[in-house]
Amino acid sequence: MARYTGAVCKLCRREGKKLFLKGDRCYTGKCSVDRRTYAPGQHGQSRKKNSEYGLQLRAKQQARRFYGIQEGQFHKYFLMAERQVGMTGENLLRLCESRLDNVVYSLGWASSRAQARQLVTHGHFKVNGHKVNIPSYLLKSGDELTIKEKSRESEKFKAVLESNASKPVPEWLELDSQALKAKVLDLPSREQVSAPVEEHFIVEFYSK
Repeated sequence: MARYTGAVCKLCRREGKKLFLKGDRCYTGKCSVDRRTYAPGQHGQSRKKNSEYGLQLRAKQQARRFYGIQEGQFHKYFLMAERQVGMTGENLLRLCESRLDNVVYSLGWASSRAQARQLVTHGHFKVNGHKVNIPSYLLKSGDELTIKEKSRESEKFKAVLESNASKPVPEWLELDSQALKAKVLDLPSREQVSAPVEEHFIVEFYSK
């Protein structure tokens, strides 16, 4: 599957808000969004008025880039969300939040979602006792997540865990930082989702 390999700071600048794609750097004065508050490119500083379609497109792109999901997969999640009971927009964000790579990042076991995706692909985690190396694997309420024994001895892994030790864990997850295991207590409500997007625009975009 194709994936974006360019400068991720440009993505945040294009959306006009922090999408926290570079981990700790996004919280420092080096963040490109703070230093250059305009879109990248030759015409980035020109004023543009977004149309209704433009607002919908930007909301969809912001969500995709925030979670690091390709267009085909994101549209698939939308179709899944439509079939579920409840509000489609909230269902969509709940699906994105329950991805294995996002949960690994939320637990502080990776410094960014991109790093979490790489760690999952390399097989560093187990779900309910079984190794899972698929970043898009959707976790369910009651699932237990652990770091493989061999991976815990890695100096790189230890450094990541130490740097994220004080990171707050979402209420819908339960973390045992000593045993390096976690449990999904429940899937998140909209209030527990930190994604800086207006999901109703995404629903309007795909409902045309």
